[in-house]
Amino acid sequence: MTRPPLPNEALPLSRIDAAGHAALPTWLMLLIAAACGLIVANLYYAQPLVGPIREAIGLSAGAAGLIVTLTQIGYCAGLLLVVPLGDLLENRRLVLALVGVLVVALAAAPFVPGLGHPAPAFLACSLLIGFCAVAVQVLVPYASHMAPEHVRGRVVGNIVSGLMLGIMLARPVASFITHMWSWQVVYALSAVLMVLLAIVLRLLLPARRPEASLGYAALLASMVGLLRDLPVLRRRAIYQAGMFGAFSVFWTVTPLLLASPAYGMNQRDIAWFALAGVAGAIAAPISGRVADRGWTRPASAFCMLLGLLSFVPTLGAEGGGRLGVAILVLAAIALDFAVSGNLVLGQRAIYALGAEVRGRVNGLYMATFFLGGATGSALGAWSFAHGGWQAACAVGMGLIGAVFLVFLTEPRR
Repeated sequence: MTRPPLPNEALPLSRIDAAGHAALPTWLMLLIAAACGLIVANLYYAQPLVGPIREAIGLSAGAAGLIVTLTQIGYCAGLLLVVPLGDLLENRRLVLALVGVLVVALAAAPFVPGLGHPAPAFLACSLLIGFCAVAVQVLVPYASHMAPEHVRGRVVGNIVSGLMLGIMLARPVASFITHMWSWQVVYALSAVLMVLLAIVLRLLLPARRPEASLGYAALLASMVGLLRDLPVLRRRAIYQAGMFGAFSVFWTVTPLLLASPAYGMNQRDIAWFALAGVAGAIAAPISGRVADRGWTRPASAFCMLLGLLSFVPTLGAEGGGRLGVAILVLAAIALDFAVSGNLVLGQRAIYALGAEVRGRVNGLYMATFFLGGATGSALGAWSFAHGGWQAACAVGMGLIGAVFLVFLTEPRR
């Protein structure tokens, strides 16, 4: 039986598989996947809770969107400023530092309503939560470093499946907890989970010390050159930006449709619907295995076409009814499958660009498509307000269709 490593053991701590290759221990892969899911969930807890949080901190209805927007801004800032440090600093220490600050922000959030100026204080917590949640984007390349080349896609896929489960479950879990108790309990429980997670990671996560030749300023400056000189990075970031933009359109607008008179769902019903997307997380490990076989190009085409087609049947779902719910559930599963699969295919491709730049290219990749997601949310809400559900679907299909046309220009190798 493989023993857990001592805290200060350096990589690799791999075992040897039947084919004579180094293999990442299963328990460690599962630990990293679980850690990614628990950490990334903090980005999405607030999305279904904007209403009660806004009332508690005295924020106007027009400014309520800042609760989610500042979390996204913090995450984007962390992707560009913190994730590249994975190429410079010892990775376990960097992750623990980020989780430690995350605990402080989560623990402070429930007490904000009792302060003299609760709104600015809560928004500061939101910004900090997003900034520190980038610990997941230190952990994913970290796992990739430990995985041998022939199974790297499978390992990344398994890790990303944990991350996607965290994203998909965060919204319904937050809604259910708030329905039973209050939104403050959501943040308090997450703070406790992060403390326990930090203890486990400190005890079991092996150290990884990158061989850095650049200082921090030079490291950040080099990112411009990486984006300029690596066409694979640019293309995969553009592909996923369009896919994640469509994903954000769907998950921003669908709750609004379900709460409309056509469906008449309450917060708890919408939370149950959100669980449908969890099924799409199975695409991550499948895509990782496909990428390891060298089938990235056809698999990418499949994911984009599946995402595009997932919107088509929903064009008739505006009228409501059980059939409408069934159509939306199937569309959610198909779209989440497509987006999760394309994410892993892209990460597998950019991680092959070199171990010494893995943290930086991951930060650039994630920041680009996360901005695509933020753009999709804004366009989706605007189009739904002005043109209804079908206009929002047209935006989602247009985003995927645009990047599919870019994909068709990709030179064959």
